[in-house]
Amino acid sequence: MSIPLLIGSCEPFSGKSAVVLGLGRQLARGGVPLAFGKPLVTCMDDPLDNFPDAAPGNPLLDPDVRFIGETLGLSQEQLIPSLHVLDPAAARERLLAGDLTPGEGLALLQRRIHDDADRLVLLEGAGSLSEGQLYGLGLVQLAQALQAPVLLVHPWSDSRSVDALLEARRQLGDLLAGVVLNAVLPEMVPEVREAVQPALERLGIPVLGVMPRSPLLRSVTVEELARRLEATVLCCHDGLDLLVETLSIGAMNVNSAMEFFRRRRNMAVVTGADRTDIQLAALEASTQCLILTGAGEPLPQLISRAEELEVPVLKVDHDTLTTVEVIDGAIGHVRLHEAVKATYAIRLVEENCHFERLFGRLRLAVPA
Repeated sequence: MSIPLLIGSCEPFSGKSAVVLGLGRQLARGGVPLAFGKPLVTCMDDPLDNFPDAAPGNPLLDPDVRFIGETLGLSQEQLIPSLHVLDPAAARERLLAGDLTPGEGLALLQRRIHDDADRLVLLEGAGSLSEGQLYGLGLVQLAQALQAPVLLVHPWSDSRSVDALLEARRQLGDLLAGVVLNAVLPEMVPEVREAVQPALERLGIPVLGVMPRSPLLRSVTVEELARRLEATVLCCHDGLDLLVETLSIGAMNVNSAMEFFRRRRNMAVVTGADRTDIQLAALEASTQCLILTGAGEPLPQLISRAEELEVPVLKVDHDTLTTVEVIDGAIGHVRLHEAVKATYAIRLVEENCHFERLFGRLRLAVPA
């Protein structure tokens, strides 16, 4: 088990962490000892914690690694420190220096993998095939340097999605161990399994899973929206952990709004601070938070009703268009850092992925 397994993707936010959790739980349940890490720190929204047992000069631990480690019950010694931080300042420094090599970091990683010969080392790659090349730690570079098989997680919308997989197959060659097609529209799952999966297999792309699109896994907490919007929380601070799955804009008349809101679930509703009628209508629907734009303050009775229903109300200085753009950029593009999401992700992988061929390639007994 001294050969690591890389989990990568062709584009960011493809669902790598969800698959790592599901795969890791299956392996652990089957008695396979694990270690886990991310060579590149990519989660820059959270503070980076020092890793006390890391090698000198490499005390970085990506927050994704800590969360996944805690969820899988891994000890600190089973978490592998990251080698570099993928941020603008570090990238500029390397670019101006013309330094495209992984330097000592790759040698440290290889030694760690060698020292972890009694564990299967799972490594999560950066956001795409190309991301990390400036550090000498792109997915293909890592796979070739470590001679590690790669499991790709790739969102599937329609047959045009195959182009990225064909390019990955070309670059990775025999190191491509398989793919998990993710975020497939539920109504398309049968067709993808019955027609698309065999077609991809004929092209030399092993398909190990087809996972339906999940609103829950794409959701974002009210707290994260408040942070991104730099919003003032007017009430219900205890509700900031509520999960938002959809966005609605309250800009119509109240009767149309009520009909529209009834068809939505787990909403963030963006509306003007002066639209008390829309605000009250939203509170009676499946609303996780109200986000008020424009001048003025909400009426006391609105805040009182929101407190009764435990719905957070946020006030932002942005205009409606900017607010909507920020929220759109958050839904489906946030880290999997909530326990409820992790539990659901593990179940989703268990129900929709079949890793027997991968286990065989890794010379592992198939977990029960």
